[in-house]
Amino acid sequence: MPNPTAAMLVIGDEILSGRTRDANLHHLSQQFTAAGIDLKEARIVSDDHDAIVAAVDALRETHDILVTSGGIGPTHDDITADAVAAAFGVHIDVREDAKALMEPHYAKTGRELNEARLRMARIPDGAELIENDVSAAPGFRIGNVYVMAGVPSVFTSMLDRVLPTLNAGTPLMSQSIRVERAEGDIAGPLRDLAREFDDLAFGSYPFSENGVYGANVVVRGTDSARLNEAATRLHALFS
Repeated sequence: MPNPTAAMLVIGDEILSGRTRDANLHHLSQQFTAAGIDLKEARIVSDDHDAIVAAVDALRETHDILVTSGGIGPTHDDITADAVAAAFGVHIDVREDAKALMEPHYAKTGRELNEARLRMARIPDGAELIENDVSAAPGFRIGNVYVMAGVPSVFTSMLDRVLPTLNAGTPLMSQSIRVERAEGDIAGPLRDLAREFDDLAFGSYPFSENGVYGANVVVRGTDSARLNEAATRLHALFS
């Protein structure tokens, strides 16, 4: 049975403007690779309601899992929850179960659970909460869409909650071979090998170090025996 497929939607003007460097895609891809979930696509959209709705609709239809990151905070431009509710055609408002998660946290910190912070308790009807151990404000799951925070520590905490609930597959393994030859010299043999091992994925990543040109050839797959056989052949070809 093939591994489940996933997509990620990163939401935020701060990512597109270059003000903030995204770390969540890197973390998600590592965790999904280890879990046997094939991350096939990632998109970044601005804080625009219609753009978020369109991306959510497109990605949830073509992948088993969609993870979103960003736009569920307390400010006016945090509109992800509303856009996801619109994509599913459901009502959204402050939910008592979400509020109940947040109240002890704010009581402990001495900060007011004001109207702005209560925006983070607005959850679409029918969604399940995703708790986090950092800030208490929950994310949520609706259908196959997992809506999580953009702050990396909170995203990581939420993902830790989500991963055990997903139907995982076979972890993707990889081997890397350093080849000190130009890519143009290895392209032909590498193409032939990729055709022979068509159940594996081959990648060539060039480097230049102290006047030495070459490529790190990476082979990936879920069958360890085939992976080892391909790696042995690569060594024989380019050693």
